[in-house]
Amino acid sequence: MTTQLAGDLIILALVARVFGADAIALLRRLAAAGVRAGVSEMTRHEREGGR
Repeated sequence: MTTQLAGDLIILALVARVFGADAIALLRRLAAAGVRAGVSEMTRHEREGGR
């Protein structure tokens, strides 16, 4: 986890505390985007022949 991502997650956690359910939905979307990016990176790495 990069420091920028960690900072973004901390800010979003604070927003969740202030704004409630809407921010929770935003956190879930961010987590899903992170998973998609990770899976995309893994498949790209495998296609290039490296592990």
